[in-house]
Amino acid sequence: MMETLLRPFGSPFAESRWNIDLQWFAAEDEGRTEDPTEQKIRKAREEGKVAKSSEFTSSLVLLFPIVALGILAPRMFGTMEEMLRYYLSLLSEADLTGEQIVAFFRYFIRLVAPVASVAVAAALFGNIIQVGFLFTSKPITPDFSKIVPRFGKFIQRSFLSGEALFNLMKSILKVLIIGIIAYINIKNNLDIFAFFVNAPFEVAFSTIGSVAFRILVESSIALLALSLPDYLFQRRQHRESLKMTKQEIKEERKTMEGDPLIKSRLRERMRDVLNRNMIRKVPEADVIITNPTHFAVGMEWERERMVAPMVIAKGQDNMAQRIKAIAREHDVPIVENKPLARALYAEVEVGEVIPERYYEVMATILAEVYRVNGGSKVS
Repeated sequence: MMETLLRPFGSPFAESRWNIDLQWFAAEDEGRTEDPTEQKIRKAREEGKVAKSSEFTSSLVLLFPIVALGILAPRMFGTMEEMLRYYLSLLSEADLTGEQIVAFFRYFIRLVAPVASVAVAAALFGNIIQVGFLFTSKPITPDFSKIVPRFGKFIQRSFLSGEALFNLMKSILKVLIIGIIAYINIKNNLDIFAFFVNAPFEVAFSTIGSVAFRILVESSIALLALSLPDYLFQRRQHRESLKMTKQEIKEERKTMEGDPLIKSRLRERMRDVLNRNMIRKVPEADVIITNPTHFAVGMEWERERMVAPMVIAKGQDNMAQRIKAIAREHDVPIVENKPLARALYAEVEVGEVIPERYYEVMATILAEVYRVNGGSKVS
């Protein structure tokens, strides 16, 4: 029994004639679990991929022109009456003249232009209020890669997705809302409609027009209210469509910040340059403070241009041994002071003067160095 049920749907028991690859229905975005970055959102916006509800814009395009029709109706009826009289007066003329053609377009513009202008303004307002001011030609740029049919994705999106179910429920709800509004308005005016048999044409026409106008306005307002949850749904779907895989985030970060491998090599090059410059300054040091095996800090002090002794070289382990070796080659004094060497290495960068709290111990060391060497730098 189970084999019979599964066979038409591409199960392992399926016949070749009915074999449908279930991978068609697999989510292409599987693995896209990370929220989109600001760069991804900005790029999507530049391409015209934004969250918006077409229902919201359609509702405004329906509501505003209907209201405009209600306001402009007396003027439009006057224009129509004028146009009718004008052309009835020309029935005796056999040929159509250029003046009559120009008159037709003049009447046409007077009737259509106000309502059309309101509709265009409503469409622009509906889009601007959702996505702001955005103009891009990318959504209408031909993309020949989309010509290739992708039946799996089409079937999934059209029939097997939450979006398809939401659109179906939305369409059913729209039909029900409009039907209920129309039913209530017509039912409430059935008694009036019954007297139209004996009523003048203008009265019947005006009454039916007012009922139809009320149905249109109420329906457009109801559809506008329905468009709000649709907008929230579209925002959620847009956010989901922009989600990224962890690999995509790594690639984007690499593009924005540069390849980590290249940055590491640049840092190594910079360190090499700094170390070479630092090593060249070791012979200029007045004293080398050591740990004695792990740290070495070269100090220079010139009263004329320095407010305090300055670190001109420092190193740890192999670099410390190299600094001490160069110091011995150039007869630079080496003084062992473990706490001071460790503190200066951790707290003071090359090219900076030492903190005030180390003045006293540093002055003692330099005074001893100058005394041994017979120097006169420290008074």
